[in-house]
Amino acid sequence: MTTHRPPPDPSHHEFGGTDARRRPVAFWLGTVLVTVGTVLHLPMYVEAAEMHYRMAGMKMDAAMLAGMGLIVIGSVVAAWGLVPRRAVHERAALLKVRALDDAGIGATHVGLLLVLAAAVTIDVMKPTTLAFVAPGVAEEYGLRSPGHPDGGVPVALLPLSGITGTVLGSLIWGWLGDRMGRRAAMLLAGILFVGTSVCGTMPSFWWNVIMCFVMGLSAGGMLPVAFTLLSETIPARHRGWLMVLIGGDVAGAYVLTSWASEALTPTYGWRVLWLIGIPTGVLFIFLARWVPESPRYLLSVGKEDEARKVLARYHAEIVSIDRSELAAEETVGSRYSQLLRQPFLGLTAVLALLGAGIGLMLYGFQMWLPSNLRQLGYDGVSADRVLRDSALIGFPLNLAVAYLYHRSTRWTLIGLSALVTAALLVFTVLGDSVAENRVVLHALLVIPIWGSSSVVAVLSAYAAEVYPTRIRSRGGGLAAGMTKAGGVLILATVAAAVATPSLRATAAIGAAPMALATAAAIVVAVETRRRSLEDITVGELGGACRGRPAGPPDDGGGRRVRAARRVGSRPDRSAPRGGWRPLRWRRPDPGTR
Repeated sequence: MTTHRPPPDPSHHEFGGTDARRRPVAFWLGTVLVTVGTVLHLPMYVEAAEMHYRMAGMKMDAAMLAGMGLIVIGSVVAAWGLVPRRAVHERAALLKVRALDDAGIGATHVGLLLVLAAAVTIDVMKPTTLAFVAPGVAEEYGLRSPGHPDGGVPVALLPLSGITGTVLGSLIWGWLGDRMGRRAAMLLAGILFVGTSVCGTMPSFWWNVIMCFVMGLSAGGMLPVAFTLLSETIPARHRGWLMVLIGGDVAGAYVLTSWASEALTPTYGWRVLWLIGIPTGVLFIFLARWVPESPRYLLSVGKEDEARKVLARYHAEIVSIDRSELAAEETVGSRYSQLLRQPFLGLTAVLALLGAGIGLMLYGFQMWLPSNLRQLGYDGVSADRVLRDSALIGFPLNLAVAYLYHRSTRWTLIGLSALVTAALLVFTVLGDSVAENRVVLHALLVIPIWGSSSVVAVLSAYAAEVYPTRIRSRGGGLAAGMTKAGGVLILATVAAAVATPSLRATAAIGAAPMALATAAAIVVAVETRRRSLEDITVGELGGACRGRPAGPPDDGGGRRVRAARRVGSRPDRSAPRGGWRPLRWRRPDPGTR
């Protein structure tokens, strides 16, 4: 085996890792155009200060129209800069994929975790903001809402457009992540984060609806691609709990959004919650220089030179082999339809069902909590404070969830789903009377607010583990899309006045599918604890992994026995499939692992 750390490559550039076939100048030019175009929308917002930042009925000025044009042009130019100059899907590179699992957690891993934690928080704040701007939007434009039942057009159209965009965005970015790379897809989402912040300056309600849809496209795409990148980079023994810990930022995003709503909207109006996306989006783009491309993705598309450089950054051993460890995926098609075929159909079904159930709860019960609390007698600041405090109380519990997921991925997913279902059933029974006791209300809200975000984190992490490299981003995108599809359904019924978004009704609508999803997960979900991604794929494909290199013995649960140590080995050139033939193994004692 040869460990090699290549010298810095002058062709390395910040936005595209080591892939010199992209166009960095075009990307940065597009980024500048989008940022300038966004800033040109701010003068009208500042002019509205005397009207408490109410812009309804104002006519777009020349600067705003020019800014919209720059955002469109800049987005296209930046996307063109991120797309590789030619198709990248080639044969898998002949380097050892499992070297990533053998490496320890280093500075590059820590940097990746910190940046992606920030990215997840920024991403989730986008759709979460919809719940907090809805009351202000309804008041400014005279729309129908729980607090204004006599309004005209339902305010539910605004979150409906945004959540519909997140469904499509999850599917589109899932495809982009598998085609153009995990990192490039995330950067494209970051560009749209900046551009769609102009939701906060649109004078017309219908322009708000359009921009919220575009915002949803980018927000829906970031989360599944980020988890895919994490799953392919973090060593197997740390992968599960770290991904869930990062996913806990979903609750953090709710805390930050509720705090911003309480602190800023009384002075600057509801529009400022969208404008926060300008600095946070730019921040993510510049932080992305510390996010390398997924080595597994690079190896799967034959980019061996780039993979070597990234592996060196992670201090992973670079080992040449005769046959790729990703050869088991030769029969896996690189398309969404593969998710609906055996052996992935059962897993896809349970993830989709769980996603739909949690989506109905998130965008039914939780989306309308601010409005429902106002309707039950809480003023705007008090309602936001109740939600913030409940989220803060549950936030430390993310550590416990991460530990439980580290112990058992399958049962953590099932147990959390059951817990959230039970809490929703309590709200269904108590109904509006729960608001009479503030202490009881705080205690009960902890479970759905914290639990729902934890289920999303666990579901996202699990979906990023159970699919092969070729379709991993697509699988994560489908699971993430289904968490929003339930929201589309309930928001559409609210917009059509088919259902009244009361506390009891939204809790009941979420509880039923969650109970069904929990039962289905008991039957279908598989354990992924401490197993390498390649081992999981091999197990799903029936163990038909041609050319799989020999390794330490397995303990029966998919884990490598750590006490076993290969003392010497040499390439077995005479073997029909190639690989490594061990010369001698030092076996552990029967009672050791």
